[in-house]
Amino acid sequence: MATPTMNRKLTIDDILDLRAYERVREESRSAIIETKRKRRVSLGTIVTLMFENRATMLNQIHEMLRAEKVVNDDLVHEELKAYNPLIPEAGQLSATLFIELTSDDQMREWLPKLVGIERSIVLTLANGDKVRSITEEGHAETLTRDHVTAAVHYVRFEFTPEQVEEFAKGGVLVTCDLPNYLEAVELAPFAIEELLTDLRP
Repeated sequence: MATPTMNRKLTIDDILDLRAYERVREESRSAIIETKRKRRVSLGTIVTLMFENRATMLNQIHEMLRAEKVVNDDLVHEELKAYNPLIPEAGQLSATLFIELTSDDQMREWLPKLVGIERSIVLTLANGDKVRSITEEGHAETLTRDHVTAAVHYVRFEFTPEQVEEFAKGGVLVTCDLPNYLEAVELAPFAIEELLTDLRP
């Protein structure tokens, strides 16, 4: 496991107040849309992984505070506490896993079938090494269930320095090995390049 060389976590000093954020929101949204495009991976027809970083989490916090009209520092600290664990340090990738269902019938069909999906995502490197998803501990208690899964999960992947360099060579498969949802997709070169900014110090 690589040792982080810098702290990437957000502090309250990084958070703009509502008026300041409103002034830069349109410009920052254009940038974050492009960042997310490079970090979004569709796995089969109903699962999407969004690989998070400091920029995506800063945007998420700003949008949450805007939607809830939060101006209280204590509430800002609560958002930081919730989202900072999703910012990867060097040697890590962090992702939000979305199960994208659009109807009650789909939810009744699929959510029981996909129990355990948060532990079933595997990054297979070109040399055959496998890096399996780890459930983000702070959210596992509320999102992990025995009989029906949640539609959103937070996971991370931990790499050795050697695996980081193997990842950089490309040919990385994102797979789900849950028996009810066997899917695989190869990471695009632009996604490899983007995610190396998380994995490397």
